Amino acid sequence: MSLFIASLNSGSNANCYYVGNAAEAVLVDAGLSLRETEKRMRGLGLEMEKVKAIFVSHEHSDHITGLPGISRKYRMPVYITKATHSNSNIPLEEELVRDFVAEKAVGIGGLSVTAFRKSHDAADPHSFVISDEQVNIGVFTDIGHPCKRTIRFFKQCHAVFLESNYCADMLEKGNYPYHLKRRISGDDGHLSNDQALELFIRHRPRHLSHLILSHLSKNNNDPALVNRLFTEKAGPVQVFVASRYEASPVFTIASRRKAVLVTAPPVSQLKLF
Repeated sequence: MSLFIASLNSGSNANCYYVGNAAEAVLVDAGLSLRETEKRMRGLGLEMEKVKAIFVSHEHSDHITGLPGISRKYRMPVYITKATHSNSNIPLEEELVRDFVAEKAVGIGGLSVTAFRKSHDAADPHSFVISDEQVNIGVFTDIGHPCKRTIRFFKQCHAVFLESNYCADMLEKGNYPYHLKRRISGDDGHLSNDQALELFIRHRPRHLSHLILSHLSKNNNDPALVNRLFTEKAGPVQVFVASRYEASPVFTIASRRKAVLVTAPPVSQLKLF
């Protein structure tokens, strides 16, 4: 079995990631408007009706702007922690709100979604791994540093949306105020090119086939630089740099070996039919 993945947008302007099988899918974050999300999915040949839930990583506006419209129109459940919801100030219909617990899988049809805590300056931030019985897809963005949890789940993935937010030299020499530079480069900020590359080189599993570099800074990074840095070390791994202006292609991720996601048993199952 294969999973189909795409970045609908990736950057400080908006973030939205699609992961699905032939029957159902989920979105991780919904930073694009309803109209733009629909437009980009149509352009990729993806059906919004197959999306059965949205999982929210944290409450920053570039991750949640489209939530109310998408959820309301498609009666789509939104998986969001209580702390993230209360700090988001975004209107969601109560009957569509679902909570989740870190490292306890949520079943969405034939998919299983596992969240884990990450380091970021938000109320209750999480990263996600979306799986079927054979393939694990990671969505690891907005990370201050690659903690032990990030490394543990990274090692289990067949494909990863991995943050490579800033070039340390460009950030240091740029015109951002000192406090913003420290916020971005701090342990609760974002992952630099060097940090992401070290994670990739030291901890990538043999079965990793695709690396989608994500959430690049507009002012403190260069897509060509990121592509070169990672491609030089990629070997058989396909490297792609996600755009802040357009959707990526749809990638088909097939298992090189059976996936075993190390996590707790499911705590909830969304009934699709």
